[in-house]
Amino acid sequence: MTLEFFEELNYSPFLIQHSKAVRKKAINLAISLNSKVNLELVKKGALLHDVGRCQSNGIDHAIIGANILRKRGESSEIVMIVERHIGAGITSEEAIIIGLPPRSYEPLTIEEKIVSHADNLVHGTKEVDLDFVIRKWKDMMGEDHPSINRLKKLHHEVTGKEVK
Repeated sequence: MTLEFFEELNYSPFLIQHSKAVRKKAINLAISLNSKVNLELVKKGALLHDVGRCQSNGIDHAIIGANILRKRGESSEIVMIVERHIGAGITSEEAIIIGLPPRSYEPLTIEEKIVSHADNLVHGTKEVDLDFVIRKWKDMMGEDHPSINRLKKLHHEVTGKEVK
């Protein structure tokens, strides 16, 4: 994406730096996997994952971003990376509870999973470890929130590392 695209959407300098940090982390995750990953899709998806934040800082930013990209004729693969990058995924039941359209926002493809998890492992512009993310989520959502188990599963799928 060009700088003009970000300027047109009124991306803040911080959001640009965050997106670049997520892209860097996503590239590293993709390279470390011993499977076939579309690296160009990961790079572009990571850079665009928060495009909806130009209109909302709420949980709905993923849907807004997907709609912006859909209207611009972006590929369905990129649209889905953006729409499904929230946390470690949101089930259709959880979506209803938090006011999102009732469907699953869980990452399905390896590229979606990589971008989603790279975003989890970047706090602002700094890379963080999984323990940091788990502590943060437990503080926000409670010790037993189902997203924490999804986060651990996603971490294992993307890094190959078991999490207890």
